[in-house]
Amino acid sequence: MTKEEINKLVSDGEFPGDSGKRELIETHISWVIVCHQFVYKIKKPVHYSFLDFSTLKMRKHFCEREIELNKRLAEGIYLDVQPIYENHGNFVMGGKKGILADYAVRMKKLDREKQMDQLLIKDRVTKSDIKNLAEKIADFHRQTEIITKKDFLKIKQDFNDLEQEKEFLTDQLGDKYGDMIDHAIEVSDSFIEKNKDLLAARLRDGFYRDCHGDLHSRNIFLLPAPVPFDCIEFNDDFRQIDVLNEVAFLCMDLDAFDRKDLSDLFIEDYNLLFPAIKTSEDKRLFIYYKSYRANVRAKVNSLRAKSTGSKKDKTKALIAAAKYLDLMDDYLKAF
Repeated sequence: MTKEEINKLVSDGEFPGDSGKRELIETHISWVIVCHQFVYKIKKPVHYSFLDFSTLKMRKHFCEREIELNKRLAEGIYLDVQPIYENHGNFVMGGKKGILADYAVRMKKLDREKQMDQLLIKDRVTKSDIKNLAEKIADFHRQTEIITKKDFLKIKQDFNDLEQEKEFLTDQLGDKYGDMIDHAIEVSDSFIEKNKDLLAARLRDGFYRDCHGDLHSRNIFLLPAPVPFDCIEFNDDFRQIDVLNEVAFLCMDLDAFDRKDLSDLFIEDYNLLFPAIKTSEDKRLFIYYKSYRANVRAKVNSLRAKSTGSKKDKTKALIAAAKYLDLMDDYLKAF
């Protein structure tokens, strides 16, 4: 579907069994429509280096994959895949007649005030919340599939993918950030080259697992029991990672909220339950993974800034990109 068609669906479309005001939330890869009872997620027809939603067939496949994978941590939240039909110029969610326009993942609507990022802003995330979350993630990592074959050196390429955003970010934020990206890539290349044996050993030792892949506070509800949702479905390689890479994302996110106390508490409790940091080399790897995760968030916000038609949203995304680039740079000062 196009943005114009999405707007028509939101304003005039039919959502059987769901009435009331609708809110549209846009990300760089999807449109999310929040209704009274349910939430509908529609994948944008985009093709990036890391995902392909360019065809209707691919979008349906990844809708189904999204439900299957998220049931591991968010049972009862992800419901089904809904077809969207256009019938005489009118769009119907879950329709059966007309021209098939697209597909949507239908989810149970949860209280957005219970999203962890919102609770962090209001200083309402407790140490108990963090301990419960550490227990939930450690238990998940113990049970999820162990990955035995992996190009563990590909993270070097994934880190360096930020270079694709260098020209845009330099133009928007200044030369400082272009230099920062160059320096980060140089440090990352050196670190990976020096730590090939460590990465190989972690693969052999079973630390690479089929994880969530996008574990940060906006993707967690505290109800108060923690419910992580919105795992990565579009790229298995991004999800089948070192567990330290997984938890580094959450810890980096907490650092970005200026809650290093909660970040430290999480990794301490998690490591007691699932010992993933055993040596000083492991600790340095954890810091590297945090820099990589800040790198990813900078790239995501750069893509968002380029794709949005709203000046306000573009400015917000660029501010976020700068914040994550600064954080990435801070982590890499340890090397």
